Amino acid sequence: MKIKNDRLEALRMIISSQELGSQDELLEALKNEGFQLTQATLSRDLKQLKVAKAATMRGNYVYVLPNDTMYKRVTTPRKLHEMMNVPGFLSINFSGNMGVIKTRPGYASSIAYNIDNSDIDEILGTIAGDDTIFIVIRQGASREDVMMSLRDVVPNMR
Repeated sequence: MKIKNDRLEALRMIISSQELGSQDELLEALKNEGFQLTQATLSRDLKQLKVAKAATMRGNYVYVLPNDTMYKRVTTPRKLHEMMNVPGFLSINFSGNMGVIKTRPGYASSIAYNIDNSDIDEILGTIAGDDTIFIVIRQGASREDVMMSLRDVVPNMR
């Protein structure tokens, strides 16, 4: 499952940083980042991510993510590994059985996705915005247990 999650995150980053209009271009970009997959797998991934095509200012159609505020297209694209090395996590605070994780803009959705798909017993669920994640903590779970479990999932969490 980790490989698929990594591939989906790579696909999100590629779509948000490049104007690509065909699946062949997407496959090539993924190949350049170390992912070998078939066109059928790419189609399933695009469907799962709810990727659409939208017209650019020049009239070309390119792939876009469903909520472009979470993955704004950048004007000077960088390699995926460079983008992934920038930590998205900023802080976490607790109040009762709730927690609030602050992230860099655009990172909350992908971090919340990773939390939700890691089956952390101490966390019932998340709600993500652009730079904030709300977590609901299971009754009786300690903050220390939550932090320890999150360290395995959230990059750069101390």
